[in-house]
Amino acid sequence: MALIQCHFFSDVLQLSTSMTVILPQQTVSQIGMTGTAGDGRHPTLYLLHGMSDDDTIWLRRTSIERYVAPMGLAVVMPQVHRSFYTDMVEGSQYWTFISEELPRLAQSFFPLSTHREANFVAGLSMGGYGAFKLALTHPDRFAAAASLSGALNVAKTAPSRDEMRRVFGSQAFSGTPNDLLWLLSQVDKSHGPKPRLYQCCGTEDFLYEDNQTFKRAAELTSLPYVYQEEPGTHEWGYWDKAIQDVLAWLPLSQ
Repeated sequence: MALIQCHFFSDVLQLSTSMTVILPQQTVSQIGMTGTAGDGRHPTLYLLHGMSDDDTIWLRRTSIERYVAPMGLAVVMPQVHRSFYTDMVEGSQYWTFISEELPRLAQSFFPLSTHREANFVAGLSMGGYGAFKLALTHPDRFAAAASLSGALNVAKTAPSRDEMRRVFGSQAFSGTPNDLLWLLSQVDKSHGPKPRLYQCCGTEDFLYEDNQTFKRAAELTSLPYVYQEEPGTHEWGYWDKAIQDVLAWLPLSQ
């Protein structure tokens, strides 16, 4: 694998930012790890961080590079601070950045596939919200999305916390493009492509009940949907194991 710390300027954010990128490499002589890479542009997983993290956190807290080495899968890990993957009311336009500018730039910098069936997104906590938001808003661009201990019921907390009001504003949240339950219903009613969804959460996680709310809604739709739970809290031991399950579930055409 090739590991790249990419620093670049974002016109949308009007500042310099960063992404951490893992690219497939065909190798046979590395001790303890075999690398695989296909011809042409690589299938890509956009892997999103949580609220208190940055673009390096998946690499530092898990063995993500080792897990994807035999898969021929590129991983793009962007930096979005505490934005909730949203065009903030008081702050920068992180939704436009993550949904429009970042994929375009990443695909111009690196040999990444532009085909829907080769593009996936996953994330933990705040990043779980971002992953489902991306796939449900752009089901024509993402074949699958996974949420690990996701903050999936933001409508419950957005009006009640000062920081969340600075992100989302004080207007009604339910039934808007920031509401995952509303997005889920819209995709279900549409005649377009429907992304596969994978959701997991530890049963002792403080976001467990919010995950149950999303689960009940998802099970009533026609979307391909998988839910997994087991004992666990909001911590990296759980996510290191869970990301391996997500990688095994991804619909890679190999």
